[in-house]
Amino acid sequence: MDTRTFEIYWNIEMKKVRFQNRYGIELAGDLYLPENYPAQKNPAIIVAGPFGAVKEQASGLYAQQMATYGFVALAFDPSFGGESGGSVRNTASPDIFTEDYSAAVDYIGLLDFVDRNRIGVIGICGLSGMAITAAGTDTRIKAVATMSMYDMSRDMSRGHMDYYTEEQRNKIKEYLSNQRWKDAKNGAFALGNHEIGFDETGEPLTDVMEVPAELPEEADAVFAAFYNYYYKRARHPRAVNFVSSWTATMPVAFWNFPLMTNIKEVSPRPILMVAGENAHSRYYSEDAYKAAVEPKELLIIPEADTMNTTIPKIALGAWAWGAGAAGGDQVFGNHLGDETGVHTLREWEKEME
Repeated sequence: MDTRTFEIYWNIEMKKVRFQNRYGIELAGDLYLPENYPAQKNPAIIVAGPFGAVKEQASGLYAQQMATYGFVALAFDPSFGGESGGSVRNTASPDIFTEDYSAAVDYIGLLDFVDRNRIGVIGICGLSGMAITAAGTDTRIKAVATMSMYDMSRDMSRGHMDYYTEEQRNKIKEYLSNQRWKDAKNGAFALGNHEIGFDETGEPLTDVMEVPAELPEEADAVFAAFYNYYYKRARHPRAVNFVSSWTATMPVAFWNFPLMTNIKEVSPRPILMVAGENAHSRYYSEDAYKAAVEPKELLIIPEADTMNTTIPKIALGAWAWGAGAAGGDQVFGNHLGDETGVHTLREWEKEME
């Protein structure tokens, strides 16, 4: 049964594929093929994210759209989630998720109809940091784009907008350390929160989030946007977001290993960062842009928030890359024709509504 959560373009062929990363974990992907793909060497795009999502959600939506522009596009489930392998489920690793991108390059670059010199990656939301980190070392990746970036290492270890105090950080470390004792004793990994907040007494909130059957009237705009997408419009049983929870000790790896420390080494290959004007996560893209080296481009979508940059207006990122933002014309411009480039952002918005 096809469980994709978005409109399917039947003129775009999709094949189920499997490949291994260098840790021996088998990854599951959906390979989207443009029309007439066997007749030529095609550029390729690899897409993953958001954090806790599956390929039947946003990454598949992006990949299918990119295939309409002539890219061989691969959306995949990172290790430990979706249909991919990994004996512990609902966990994550900044290192292994970064490796998963390079493993996808291994796979797609061996296809006879792919041009190895024109392989790019897209990271959506919480997979953005892994996409950039992979590109910093893996020179086979010729361009990288991020959509509504979330730096998961920074988010988990510092809190939103870096609000954690030293005392709060120490309390979280104490909680995570004690949870390891509990997991070791029980022989199983308990579930918990990956973004740990604090109650009115100043103690960490560690209980698994209970997803309400209906959106509470007092819900803030950020929760409402995530709820309406992950729980209502695009709910998927294999996703973590608003379906299950991460393992409680999963944040340890992200505290230990910051992402994007090699962002300057992506240059001279281009980086495109797309963020919504009103996105609560916008500062991640802005800070990463400051840290990156040319060629780079930061595209702010007017009036958009995190979710409507990540999900429905996917053509905006495709337009920016194809029309030449971040030097994309040097990498993929020979493939994308004038008809794509002459669209304005607002014209694309109207087409995607």
